[in-house]
Amino acid sequence: MNYSDVYIESIGYELAPNVVDSSDLEARLAPVYEKLHFQPGQLEALTGIRERRYWDPGFRMSTGAIAAGRKALSRTALSPDSIGMLIYAGVCRDNLEPATACAVANALQIGPDALVYDVSNACLGVVNGMIQIANAIETGQVSAGMVVSCESARQIVDTTIERLLASADMEMFKLTIATLTGGSGAVAVILTSKELSTGNHRLVGGVARNATVHHELCTWGPDTGIPASAPLIMETDSVGVLKYGVTLGVETYRDFRENLGLPEPDKIICHQVGSAHQKTVLAAIGIPVEKDFTTFQYLGNIGTVSLPLTAAIADERGFLEPGDLVGLFGIGSGLNCLLMAVQW
Repeated sequence: MNYSDVYIESIGYELAPNVVDSSDLEARLAPVYEKLHFQPGQLEALTGIRERRYWDPGFRMSTGAIAAGRKALSRTALSPDSIGMLIYAGVCRDNLEPATACAVANALQIGPDALVYDVSNACLGVVNGMIQIANAIETGQVSAGMVVSCESARQIVDTTIERLLASADMEMFKLTIATLTGGSGAVAVILTSKELSTGNHRLVGGVARNATVHHELCTWGPDTGIPASAPLIMETDSVGVLKYGVTLGVETYRDFRENLGLPEPDKIICHQVGSAHQKTVLAAIGIPVEKDFTTFQYLGNIGTVSLPLTAAIADERGFLEPGDLVGLFGIGSGLNCLLMAVQW
């Protein structure tokens, strides 16, 4: 994927209001810790995550996506009518149907000619949405598009804690520790053609690879049928995801350098999983940790929202500088990996 006419014009984000420390979750898991002979502090020690954020109970995903979308628009000279494609790309949605994108488009007053739909691909959803919009811009289908997402970890973490309290089992803890890292937030990314852009943050290109043989390593269910055929659970083989995810990441990074003919990125923004994942991935692809910017320590893993939100904060704090070649490194359950290059 190579682009000559696509720019990331703005990123807006919304942080959930309720801060939840890892120690707060451990206090709820005290009976489990006692039975398994865990010392307090294990969750942060294993993941590097001190805290994450939750929405208020009953919060709708479209509400967060709308807030992020308004912020993204406010940072541009674009009118809502100029958005020719609006994609909602979160794992969490308001309903099975209609598309959550419809509620967002209506609230943002997106024009009636726009393509409006949802995309779902685990933590890679927003990055996939960005590529779909980029392709539409490059081929002249639209001049501007927005991808939005909002994720919520409150329900699935509460359910996971209930399961752990009921079983107090070591194997269950191993399968669910990744779930306890989940955070909540919303993001919106606007991409435009050069004609509509301020001329910054050009999307150079991207490469994608998959290893779908490992699609059962991380699952969040049940299916989408009504009535649901299974309880709402999330289980992750953390060791397997790290092992095979790193292998896939190395292959994707190799293609990124070879197929796009690019040097090593000046900066890199990765999907925010945790400390072990960050160190292992960067070591495997040979990028110094100083070139990476992270938010997982205080925001946790916000799924589809994590990568673009982290890029926005990195930009606000001056970590991303004009002229930097920035690698946006997305990976999601399935396994799927997509690495994009942006000339910042």
